[in-house]
Amino acid sequence: MGSNQSGMIFTEISHTRTADEVIHQIEELVLQGVLKPGDRIPGERALSKSLNVSRPVLRDALQKLEARGLLLTRQGEGSVVADVVGTVFKDPIVDLIRKHPKATADYVEFRRQIEGITAEMAALRATDADRELLTRLINTMTETHELQDFSAEAEVDTEFHQAIGECAHNIVLLHMLRSCYRLLEQGVFINRSRLYSHNGSRNALLAQHKAIYASIMARDPQAARKAAEAHMDFVAEAAREVETVGEREAVSRLRLEQHSTQNKMERAAKTAKAK
Repeated sequence: MGSNQSGMIFTEISHTRTADEVIHQIEELVLQGVLKPGDRIPGERALSKSLNVSRPVLRDALQKLEARGLLLTRQGEGSVVADVVGTVFKDPIVDLIRKHPKATADYVEFRRQIEGITAEMAALRATDADRELLTRLINTMTETHELQDFSAEAEVDTEFHQAIGECAHNIVLLHMLRSCYRLLEQGVFINRSRLYSHNGSRNALLAQHKAIYASIMARDPQAARKAAEAHMDFVAEAAREVETVGEREAVSRLRLEQHSTQNKMERAAKTAKAK
């Protein structure tokens, strides 16, 4: 979900005030994950003032960025960052993955490694601003947990992991993680609502997130990596249990429906025989 961007993230262009300089600055903000898909670009007057460029120069830059597919114009909203986060897999392979449970195990196995590396790098590289953002998110996570809002809790869960990716300050890693989280948000691998409602999972997940957070704040890379890996081990086991419970429930419902149908047929047969 995008947000309205103030001019504070944009810096004045001091030298060659050309469209290319404007383009470079906006591209860099998108690449670094400062500007996200759906984020609104300030209006021409405010942005031209922030960048210290003329409105014709700014207009030229925005048109070129739109032509490149980095920005798009929405009626009544002006320019927004386009959905530039790539997908790991195309739709046909995603459809195949949905049908094969092993893909979930492979996804979690991959994420265990990547989340461990990311947390380790975040513990080493997080700036004061990064640490402040993580603190805000862990506080929000705790609040949503107390409200027992599964949907909001799952949403801030993703935000928290994305923020750790940002703290690692590795552009390729950042965008790879965002692409992985998109599949998670779409429910391709794990039904997060069922995961959060699973026996004791919510409390365990919160404790694990707090452990990752504490390790990063302590600037302890090894502890951060171990905490992230332990978190993914739990997710893998919980996902298997959720899947097993779901299969059992499905079979149980079929048996109940069959029993009801059979009873109806038997009663109907007895009624017809009595007549």
